[in-house]
Amino acid sequence: VQLVESGGGLVQPGGSLRLSCAASGFTFGSYTMTWNRQAPGKERELVARIFRDSGSTAYADSVKGRFTISRDNAKNTVYLQMNSLKPEDTAVYYCNRIPLLSWGQGTQVTVSS
Repeated sequence: VQLVESGGGLVQPGGSLRLSCAASGFTFGSYTMTWNRQAPGKERELVARIFRDSGSTAYADSVKGRFTISRDNAKNTVYLQMNSLKPEDTAVYYCNRIPLLSWGQGTQVTVSS
């Protein structure tokens, strides 16, 4: 069972990034998938989730209207499109499922001018 995040980087405020998470070792399409983030000195927080039918999504208030979660069950991949990025979005971003698996290595997102 493995979750591998990618797509992070350094971006200026107002910019965009698209994160990807490749899952393996379980029946991807049967699970709700989530994106989470952990900023320095803070606890990990849930950012977005997408139910297994792909038609239902939910977002933290802090990212609503700026981030979009999506999934491709044929590719066992979940995505997070992040627009209008702010410095407070700086964090390590992790994907996971519900119920939780062991956390992957995450991907660093840094928003700075």
